Amino acid sequence: MTPPGHIDGARVLAWAWSALPFGHVAGDAGAAPVAIHGLALCQYADENSVYRFSCDAQWDCVQDERYASVDEARAQLPAQYRAVAASWHAT
Repeated sequence: MTPPGHIDGARVLAWAWSALPFGHVAGDAGAAPVAIHGLALCQYADENSVYRFSCDAQWDCVQDERYASVDEARAQLPAQYRAVAASWHAT
């Protein structure tokens, strides 16, 4: 599933999607873990940093991490998101 052009106000530079979750993020206190189906590398207009957004099945950002570049963000994908290999697509 293709992501929107922007997530949380940041432009999507590259993305990966999987019908099977890449992994899970702990839910709020007592809530079930959230399945991560979308990974998006994004950049805000006023920043040089790149963010990896971990998204649910509707491309809602559940967790993010800041990186110096797109290459660094791809290379440092956390182990928790390696249940399925990410196949990246440029926008």
